Amino acid sequence: MRIFTILRGPLIRGAAAPVPGIPRGMKAANGNHIDRATGIRHIGTMISLRPLAGAILTSVLLAGLAAGPAAASTRDTASASSASSALTAARPGNGTLLYDRLSSGQGTLKIKNGTGKDAVVTLVRGRSKAISLYIRARSNASTDVVEDGTYRIYFTSGYKFSTAKGRFTQSAVYQRFDDRLKFTTTSSSSTIWTLTLNPVRNGNARTSGVDPDDFPA
Repeated sequence: MRIFTILRGPLIRGAAAPVPGIPRGMKAANGNHIDRATGIRHIGTMISLRPLAGAILTSVLLAGLAAGPAAASTRDTASASSASSALTAARPGNGTLLYDRLSSGQGTLKIKNGTGKDAVVTLVRGRSKAISLYIRARSNASTDVVEDGTYRIYFTSGYKFSTAKGRFTQSAVYQRFDDRLKFTTTSSSSTIWTLTLNPVRNGNARTSGVDPDDFPA
């Protein structure tokens, strides 16, 4: 088991000053929550994460072109180039929603991927897969459409993601957070959760490995 971090933003209730110039239902640039019904800003608590002390987590992806035979044909070169371009094009953009069956809510999930691998985070409510979010290596992403309920959080990381298979095809790892996350929305607030996918100092969440066949692809 490795220690990760789950940060929960406070649920702030009560009246506050409307935010000038920001339509209702939008978010302020600094990440503070804007009530969708009233246009009122609710100030969240920003928590700074420090890297894991005393350890260096390194994940290196080496890519290059191997020297081919001197007599390689133009057709062979073109085919290799086309295959490489197709692979690059298939990589989803950071923050892409790969699946969004249950996505009409107002809950927010923020993901910090400090690893050297791309990752997919999947929320499951009961037996129903709800949302899958793609986060590129060393990037942050979020979704603010999570419906109310309690969710099990799965995530997989690796290289060369296949959109057809919904999986990474190289060095794939499958895990889930041991704790479930609960999202609740009221007339004046909504839940915000922040997860880090890499081990951090003083982390408060544990993960367990998952059999690839049991992963909600």
